[in-house]
Amino acid sequence: MVYPSSPHDAKGLLLAALTDPNPVLFFEHKALYRSLTEEIPENYYECPIGQAKLIQEGSDVSIITYGMGVIWAREFLAENPEIKADLLDLRSLLPWDQNAVGTTVQKTGRVLILHEDCQTGGIGGEIAAWISERCFQHLDAPVYRLGSLDTAVPFSSNLEDNFLPKGRLKGKMTELLAF
Repeated sequence: MVYPSSPHDAKGLLLAALTDPNPVLFFEHKALYRSLTEEIPENYYECPIGQAKLIQEGSDVSIITYGMGVIWAREFLAENPEIKADLLDLRSLLPWDQNAVGTTVQKTGRVLILHEDCQTGGIGGEIAAWISERCFQHLDAPVYRLGSLDTAVPFSSNLEDNFLPKGRLKGKMTELLAF
């Protein structure tokens, strides 16, 4: 399962999915259509499935996310430059890059897993469990997860803004950094 967060990654992951001999589920976030622009090489290239991308480096906290969460985290970090965060874009949810996750956890000791899925039953719980089992000795705080509310997705845009985790990111980050 691949979940790109940028036009560049979308093209590279789509080409990788097409050439992969195994079935690949390719998800594109509809809110990213025509909302992001960047230069995309015309030449053929692939982004490796299962390999995360470190978007930004920092030492205070690790934000592990994918898809729209990358955009939210970038905006949040731009508005809060005092927070020095590793921003890790998973790009692929199965397989996901355990080595990259382990490396960023060891580096910062604090982890916020940000995902758009509902909090209960989301991929964030699996990643948090993996970190707790394999990186516990490197943690300075509990692994925090931030997902959407455990309700049906509302049709009203005002309600949807409340449903999604973006509006709760600052409070959760403040809580984690104060731990």
